[in-house]
Formats: sequence, C-alpha cells, structure tokens
Amino acid sequence: MDFITVIDYIGTFAFAISGIRLAAAKNFDWFGAYVVGFVTAVGGGTLRDVMLDLTPFWMERASYVVITGLALIFVLIFRKQVVRLDNTFFIFDAIGIGLFTVVGVEKSMSAGFPIWVNVIMGAITGAAGGMLRDIFINEVPLIFRKDIYAMACLCGALVYHLCLWLGCSHILTQIISAVAVILIRVLSVHFGISLPSLRSIDEVPGNGFRNSGGEEPRK
Repeated sequence: MDFITVIDYIGTFAFAISGIRLAAAKNFDWFGAYVVGFVTAVGGGTLRDVMLDLTPFWMERASYVVITGLALIFVLIFRKQVVRLDNTFFIFDAIGIGLFTVVGVEKSMSAGFPIWVNVIMGAITGAAGGMLRDIFINEVPLIFRKDIYAMACLCGALVYHLCLWLGCSHILTQIISAVAVILIRVLSVHFGISLPSLRSIDEVPGNGFRNSGGEEPRK
C-alpha cells in the first residue's frame, strides 16, 4: 500500500465521521447516517472521476464501503465523545478536506492533465463531498458561505505544485500540501477570517432600484 492510498483511506474515515456526526445531530437513523457518511467520503472523488472520464474509485474497491462502516461503528462506540463535542465535526472535516485535496491533485496528475486542471480537481475532491453532505442534511453548504473552505483546498493544491517546483520529495509534498489546507481552514475559523459576501444589487446604495424586479422607486 503506497502513501497516497494511506492518505486516501484516512481522509475517507475522517470525512465519513464528519458526515455521520452531522447526521447524528439531525437524529438520522443508523442507515441514514451511513448514507450521509458515505456520500461525504466519496462524493468529491466521484465527481472528480466523472469529470476526468474515469471509473469512480469506490466502484473498483470495496474498501471505501467498509471504511465508512468502520466510521459509523467508531461514532456509535464513542458517541458521547464524538457527538457531544462541538469541535469534533470541524476537526474531522478539516482533516478530510486536506487529505482529499492531495488525493485529487495526484489523481488528476496521474491522468496526465495540466496544472490548472490538477488544482481544480484537488479543490473539487476536497470540497464537493462536504457540499453534498450539507445538501443531504438540509443545510446551506459551507462552500457557498463566507467560510474559507474551497479556497483552502485551492491554496493547498497550489502549494502542492509549488513544492514540486522547489524539488521537494513526493511524500513531503503531499504532507505539506495537506497540512497547508488544514492550517488555512483552522486558522481562518480561529481568527474569524472569511471571504466578503456579495451584496445583492438591491442593497447597493445609489443603484436606483429598490428590488430585483427592476421597478424604480416612487418619488
């Protein structure tokens, strides 16, 4: 088993736990929690593989189904510690996006795509699973909020190629890239750093309109 596979499995376990953790908070049953965990764990990679015209990775290895089951068992055994701690979801989610970003970049590089595609595929692999998770539990996806989420994945993917350009070893590059994503995500939340929101046009002062229907304000 190579190092990237180890990263992939750890990321799957972490992301599955983040999905199951939120499903538990919504009072899902065991099967529903498993489905949310599985979608969280494989959603980004599946979208990546479809876009790269590859067979989705989890269809070739049953290990991802098993790992999600182990994540469910983990949450059931340590439910008091996992479910009741507010930062549990955040920790596992940050680890998941960091590791999956690396996996996405590696998969795209192996398929022979250029750097800009690798960066995008890294971000999709890292962030799309969380987006699907939030949709499944009826929440506004983090990727669409002001949180530094997908941007952390993009930065990590850029760091990956920067490390390769500097001549770092392959394993060191993978570690640095994953850590960069995790640190950016953690520090942005800790210090309250976020992207500015795009104000709707009817809220912009002096635009001459009061609503999106285009009606001019009455004199």
